[in-house]
Amino acid sequence: MSFSHLGLSDKVLAAVAATGYTTPTPIQEQAIPHVLARRDVLGIAQTGTGKTAAFVLPMLTMLEKGRARARMPRTLILEPTRELAAQVKEQFDKYGVGQKLNVALLIGGVSFGDQDTKLTRGVDVLIATPGRLLDHTERGGLLLTGVELLVIDEADRMLDMGFIPDIERVCKLVPFTRQTLFFTATMPPEIARITGTFLHNPEKIEVSRPATTAAGVAQFQVSVGREPHEKRDTLRRLLRDAKDLQNAIIFCNRKREVALLYKSLQKHGFSVGALHGDMDQSARTAALDQFRKGEIPLLVASDVAARGLDIPAVSHVFNFDVPHHADDYVHRIGRTGRAGRAGTAISIVTPLDQKSIVAIEKLIGQAIPRAEGGARAESGESPAEPSTAEAREPREPRTREGAREGSREGSREGSRGGRKPRREREPRRSGGGGRNSSPQPQAAVTAFAQPSAAPASRTPSIGRAPAPQPSGESSSEPGDHSHLPAFLLRPIRARV
Repeated sequence: MSFSHLGLSDKVLAAVAATGYTTPTPIQEQAIPHVLARRDVLGIAQTGTGKTAAFVLPMLTMLEKGRARARMPRTLILEPTRELAAQVKEQFDKYGVGQKLNVALLIGGVSFGDQDTKLTRGVDVLIATPGRLLDHTERGGLLLTGVELLVIDEADRMLDMGFIPDIERVCKLVPFTRQTLFFTATMPPEIARITGTFLHNPEKIEVSRPATTAAGVAQFQVSVGREPHEKRDTLRRLLRDAKDLQNAIIFCNRKREVALLYKSLQKHGFSVGALHGDMDQSARTAALDQFRKGEIPLLVASDVAARGLDIPAVSHVFNFDVPHHADDYVHRIGRTGRAGRAGTAISIVTPLDQKSIVAIEKLIGQAIPRAEGGARAESGESPAEPSTAEAREPREPRTREGAREGSREGSREGSRGGRKPRREREPRRSGGGGRNSSPQPQAAVTAFAQPSAAPASRTPSIGRAPAPQPSGESSSEPGDHSHLPAFLLRPIRARV
């Protein structure tokens, strides 16, 4: 079936033909006729299957008649992130070339004054994130009583980001007789529950089983140890050894981890950009544009880049951190293998990630094959001699005892910088009590349990006399009591 059989207007068909598309995707083929028939639609499809065009094209056809009033948009599209909202606006600019429609974008990071000016002129299509939309309505600069069509896109992402209460508030501000389109890639139980509130007798369109991955994406997992530097070593090796790697998105769970990994890859000579929610909007847009244009082949990102972003030529996706929620895995690897292309998704798995991997495999209904990993064995780096750049990066202590040892070393360094020397209070150490030796908890227990035994050698500290030697061999002369505590040397006054 071609687009001409879906009931679209001549202007929209001409715009679609100009972009080179001739055959609609399954979600477009099934959704567009119902949207044009003014039915509520619940659309479930894999990411990268053309859900955006499934509501943009019929909306353009429906908006050819009529005119918007000031501060009263005719249609409203809700998106979870700024990047998705900007991407939908690009679709209207591309397919609405032959029409005189006013499209406004209400997102954070942009001044209210510019957005108020656009709303005053009248808006046919309003694309917004829930937070900024409610800000405008509370300030009295926006009325939603004229909305005829409401689109809630990436509904599962809205749920994850906590936007469902905001969406409920928005639904109370728009007319009850509106038409509602509800699109999602996964169908958690919470989403299934709230569809009964937002939709009225909807037409359900499900072109794939919820939470399935694209068939063209090859998935692998690589096992590493617990140390953060092992994950970075493995990632660098995978990037250097990957075949047919054109560009890649590297996902992290936390914004702080995005910044650390970005700096690490830069130090090792990789051309890389960063994208996370705490960045300024102009920086986020610039990083995304550079990645789309091929100016930077690698993009380290949080889950802000996992949903709906249309970057067609992404060849690889790396999960530097395995996502905590299994649904996020489906969206992350959906950034590659789009529109029928082949792609590769590799997850770096630590022993702490095994529970998450089991949940992911259960959700997608298939096992993720294991690939050969091991950062040190494969990269050829000696564990005892890390690279200079890696040595400057922060490393977490291996155990609690290691953490206490690190704090003691820091206190010694502070004493050398001019502070008064502090006495050593840690348990005695074996092997001569070297300053860099690791603590021995068992030796400390033995020393306290057997007070009559000969004392072990104590780590020498600044400004103290040498400690007595073990096995009864003392270097002190007779009458030398320097090894005794000061309170034992005080004179005792006998009572008369």
